[in-house]
Amino acid sequence: MSGFLAGLSVAVLPLLAAGFWLGRRTARPENLGGLGTPVEHATFETLHTASLAAPPLRAGLTGETARKSARRLRTLLGTDALCLTDQDTVLAWDGLGEHHRTEIMERLGSPLETGRGEAFRLKCDEPDCSLRWAVVAPLTVDDRVHGALVACAPRESAVLVRAAGEVARWVSVQLELADLDQSRTRLIEAEIKALRAQISPHFIFNSLAVIASFVRTDPERARELLLEFADFTRYSFRRHGDFTTLADELHAIDHYLALVRARFGDRLSVTLQIAPEVLPVALPFLCLQPLVENAVKHGLEGKTDKSHISITAQDAGAEALVVIEDNGTGMDPDRLRRILAGEVSPSGGIGLSNVDDRLRQVYGDEYGLVIETAVGAGMKITARLPKYQPGVHSAGPLPRE
Repeated sequence: MSGFLAGLSVAVLPLLAAGFWLGRRTARPENLGGLGTPVEHATFETLHTASLAAPPLRAGLTGETARKSARRLRTLLGTDALCLTDQDTVLAWDGLGEHHRTEIMERLGSPLETGRGEAFRLKCDEPDCSLRWAVVAPLTVDDRVHGALVACAPRESAVLVRAAGEVARWVSVQLELADLDQSRTRLIEAEIKALRAQISPHFIFNSLAVIASFVRTDPERARELLLEFADFTRYSFRRHGDFTTLADELHAIDHYLALVRARFGDRLSVTLQIAPEVLPVALPFLCLQPLVENAVKHGLEGKTDKSHISITAQDAGAEALVVIEDNGTGMDPDRLRRILAGEVSPSGGIGLSNVDDRLRQVYGDEYGLVIETAVGAGMKITARLPKYQPGVHSAGPLPRE
């Protein structure tokens, strides 16, 4: 987090500097729209332009993202031409003199190798070309050069050298954030794979055994359970986005519980109380099912009498409040704390630490699981899900094959 905040500081300060420079260069007293002095107006325009250039760069440095951001970056610098490159080629050129592409790439060897900026004179035989100087500012992420920002102008300018360097640092911060986004996505995918691996082989074996037991005595019941099993496993191993809806997750839980009830019969009872208005809420995929599986495990383990599980989903204003409670064996609170902290094996709590970590990653630390338990007192798990969160949206219904 400290690195992230430092990156934001690096991002903002160069923009303010560039805004001041651009204001001094382009300020006009007319048509300020009540925004203050010419310098203040130019600073606002600079920040606005930067905000438009940032989103494409947050997807990484590619031909498409470079093309979408190059014009905004050229506007920031107020230069005649600007190009963005990777290690091998010019990704996008905006402005005059595109015939300088080859020459630019031939001169980038040293800046791309050392990570140090350079300025050099351009060679040109075109009579109508006004470009005479190029300023190269490398784009670096974690001390690794990804490419370069090259600004071209009619004459040598120390101001342009400084401004190009500052804007390149801002672009580098956007690329660093893109790397963080990609790392976060890879982490979520890895955690979903880990969670799938935790789906108990015993559950799969026992479900198939229960289905087989009905094949001769009650073929229709066996057919129904086989469909439940197919739907549950199909949902659990789907490859269709990182997020789902509360309705789809509860539907998968219903399939899971149908198989569990077929095995344990009257020993397990389940009540559901779901507010219809929270069904469209998006949440991380396979977020609630492991909590229900945990409730089943602790609700039936070591008990000879009946177990009860209740699942409620309530509308709580800007949030959906999901509570899963069982009357099972419970857990020592200190052991639970160590499981959530990753200090001990999670074998005693199926998927709890995984779900808690994913909720915190997606929504923030204040949205981790709230778990109330004690030995012999059952367990109550509460999950708060914001109804609206940037970047959190379901990919849509699972496609039928």
